[in-house]
Amino acid sequence: MIENFLPILFFVIAFIYSSVGLGGASSYTAIMAIMGISYQIIPTTSLALNIAVTFFGTINYWWNGHGRLKLVGPFLITSIPVAYIAGSLNLNEFMFQVALLVTLILVAIRIYFFDTFTASFQLSKTRKWIFIFLLGAILGFIAGAIGIGGGIYLVPLIIIFGLGSEKEAAAAGATFICMNSLVGFAARFKAGAFDSDFILPLIGSVAIGGFLGSYYGSKKYDTNTIQKVMGGIIIVAIILLIRKIL
Repeated sequence: MIENFLPILFFVIAFIYSSVGLGGASSYTAIMAIMGISYQIIPTTSLALNIAVTFFGTINYWWNGHGRLKLVGPFLITSIPVAYIAGSLNLNEFMFQVALLVTLILVAIRIYFFDTFTASFQLSKTRKWIFIFLLGAILGFIAGAIGIGGGIYLVPLIIIFGLGSEKEAAAAGATFICMNSLVGFAARFKAGAFDSDFILPLIGSVAIGGFLGSYYGSKKYDTNTIQKVMGGIIIVAIILLIRKIL
């Protein structure tokens, strides 16, 4: 049964994504959607795994001097309350599938078309704060409602808009994902959308993968090519979700 291989598969995903400051929820969610796991526990599971991965990522990146509270803090101002509110929403299966489909399409675009950061934009002070607060709210909603922490969008945008270096962006991404996943998970756990028998065996494997990946990533690791392989999983999930919705 393929579920027996999930701990190994999720360990690999956690290692790869944590090496660039991400939690891997986009791939966890895609795989669980492909497998037909109940839509009610997919976000909770992904958020729990995100916490396990990015907790170590946050420690490793900040320990190596890449963390900047002034960079990640403003994004959290709007993302945290919105993540909690979104995590409390009771979406039906159709709404969840449509929201997940849109999110995965955006993730695929991010992986295949925005993997290099040659473009750079400078924002005025006012536009910068509008951008930060709006993006924080949008990503907070995605975290709470869908279970994808938002770091896969946040990291490249920080670099593109010249808000921080690649390592600083990775540190901000890990911290952002960890905090919003924690808040979103708390809201969903309170609502009872939690299956301990399914989640707990996966947490240990992603925690180890997340620790090792972020340890090497905070120093010298680069995984753009492997991320594109993982993007293939997401594309398969997109196709299957479209077929299921239609």
